[in-house]
Amino acid sequence: MLSRELMRNVEEVITLEELEDALRSSPRGYVGLEPSGRVHLGTGLIIGNKVKDLMEHGVSMIVFLADWHAMINDKFGGDIEKIRLAGEYMKGVFGALGINPRYIWADELVSSKDYWEKVIKVAKKTTLKRAKRAMSIMGRKEDEAELDSSKIIYPFMQVSDIFHMELDIALGGMDQRHAHMLARDVAEKLGYKKPVAIHTVLLAGLRGSGRMDPIEAKMSKSKEGTAIFVEDSPEDIRRKMKKAFCPPQVEGNPVLQIVRHIIFAYYSQKFVVPRDEKWGGDMVFQSYEELEKSYLSGELHPMDLKNAVADELIRILKPVREYIEKNDDIPRKLGWLQ
Repeated sequence: MLSRELMRNVEEVITLEELEDALRSSPRGYVGLEPSGRVHLGTGLIIGNKVKDLMEHGVSMIVFLADWHAMINDKFGGDIEKIRLAGEYMKGVFGALGINPRYIWADELVSSKDYWEKVIKVAKKTTLKRAKRAMSIMGRKEDEAELDSSKIIYPFMQVSDIFHMELDIALGGMDQRHAHMLARDVAEKLGYKKPVAIHTVLLAGLRGSGRMDPIEAKMSKSKEGTAIFVEDSPEDIRRKMKKAFCPPQVEGNPVLQIVRHIIFAYYSQKFVVPRDEKWGGDMVFQSYEELEKSYLSGELHPMDLKNAVADELIRILKPVREYIEKNDDIPRKLGWLQ
């Protein structure tokens, strides 16, 4: 039986039985991340905490810093030096959050002839249609390969990364499903180890998702106004939260998602919403379900909720701000700080 801690914020596991088997034998797992910019809540506090969960359950976790992949994906205009600076920043931020996995750069794999042999083998077992469909893992549409054919290499490399590092578990958000399923399918054809796929929830961007595709509406550093970054100042967090979409519903509500998937999931067993005495005084919630019920009934006002969530995020992210204050050279070089 898989523990509640291991399964928190997990949308799906392919398959549960395979994961249970893998956990019996000191498995190797990974999450692949492009060093493509600042770290937002989804990467830092959803994926990051899931890395910690897996490590606490005996998984040897690798954070794979996909510098070559980020170059293919035009991050920082393809400037590999800036991409690598962003990777070092990411390592420091994760450390400040208490996340201490092993790090491997894509650059360490690409020098191997065996690695490129795997890339070719994967490509030979994958139809062009399937490869184009998998381009969603890099936030790209299928027709973009018509303008830049390097994009089509990306899915083959991501699958080969998994095989080359001999991984048992592949972690990612639901947006990585296409790549992980391709890896599982191709593994059977080529005789490689078939990875267990663990997919986490995707946080909605601050503009909300409503009934939109959650992958399209996810929190993203490339979509202006949708993300809270882990080193944001208290003033920025409050300003962004004040503008956040917070309708009287659960679906697509980013504020409620933060309470459920971050605050109650990892940081607090009690959530306090400060209120003036003339409005009834502070509200105290012992569970997310209790808070959701109060919010949907209208008892809890959206602005009171937003202010309380901002205060909690400011508290949770304090170690990152302190780290950046002492190590601001990389953010300055990348133009994130003046």
